[in-house]
Amino acid sequence: MRVAVLGAGPAGLYFAYLLRRSHLGAEIDVFEQNPADATFGFGVVFSQRALDFLKQDDAPTHDAILPHMEQWQDLTIAHRGKVTPIDGIGFTAIGRLELLRLFQDRARSVGIEPHYNSPIDRLDALDQYDLVVGADGVNSLVRNSLAQEFGATISTLGNKFIWYGTKKPYDALTQTFLETEHGAVTAHHYRFKPDMSTFIIEMGGETWERSGFAQMGETETIERCQEIFAEQLDGHKLITNNSHWRNFPKISTATWSVGKYVLVGDALRTAHYSIGSGTRLAMEDGIALVRALFDHRGEHPNEIRVALQAYEAARRPVVETLVTAANMSADWYERMDELISLDPYDFAYSYIQRSGRVAAESLDKLSPKFMAAYRANTAH
Repeated sequence: MRVAVLGAGPAGLYFAYLLRRSHLGAEIDVFEQNPADATFGFGVVFSQRALDFLKQDDAPTHDAILPHMEQWQDLTIAHRGKVTPIDGIGFTAIGRLELLRLFQDRARSVGIEPHYNSPIDRLDALDQYDLVVGADGVNSLVRNSLAQEFGATISTLGNKFIWYGTKKPYDALTQTFLETEHGAVTAHHYRFKPDMSTFIIEMGGETWERSGFAQMGETETIERCQEIFAEQLDGHKLITNNSHWRNFPKISTATWSVGKYVLVGDALRTAHYSIGSGTRLAMEDGIALVRALFDHRGEHPNEIRVALQAYEAARRPVVETLVTAANMSADWYERMDELISLDPYDFAYSYIQRSGRVAAESLDKLSPKFMAAYRANTAH
């Protein structure tokens, strides 16, 4: 079986590594249009238990990643001059480039050397392959070339966000919400190594327009953002890495495979960054796809097609649950201007329930300190 993987990000590299490790005897080529160390953004955040699935499925990769991660037990909400800790919501984080290099090492450990600086611009260039895996992200050639067949739906959220870094190390994942003269703004900030943090700034489209960002260049944008979040940055500067204003793309597909073409990761669907599940979803896609290919080998004349259908059947229910939660979280952020007038404890309570994944009755066990403070505040 000859397999082409488009994209050498975490989704593509991890799938290729797993497939080679499965002893299916596949010949695997990974094509990446960018250089090996090209990545945008800074840190990747996971819930504290998000990598637990690796302990059973791939302990060596779990053990390779874990020492490079920053960990903390609580998250904090800063709103209206009050910092509200929410206990029991642990997170870990790692630098995007560090994670990418770890996946490159995993791929090389099984003899896979990706073809970097090798753009593929037409699917017919891959006619000689038995299976083509689209791990090529939001702008996927595989999905876009067969958009109708995949039933692809693409839209964008109204909020604007920009992804910076800073050398200020934060103690925990913190969400800072501010009321400016132009509207509500927020920053998602967390450390991903001892001396470096991610700093994502987000605001509604109208707030962005009224703030004048549409007319600002890169330097003026950074300076204005540093002014808005001067207290949170505490004298530190914002650092760029392909940092520009974006609207988050919502991508979904009606079917996950078309003939020999199959999608994984952000090429398949996106999950808003506010729930920290994009990379986890991509890795789990790879595990599920390799498992389906292994389980259905030799059982049917069209074994690849059957395996791709099995991959979707097994994986779709899990993905849809997480994507629904991500969409609900994204919708909450789209309502920031409405919600920011809430009392700090009511605001924090709304925040922790934004994705619909944490039932009210579960919060007493998950976050007992926060819930005690919340009840004491609302009793007055």
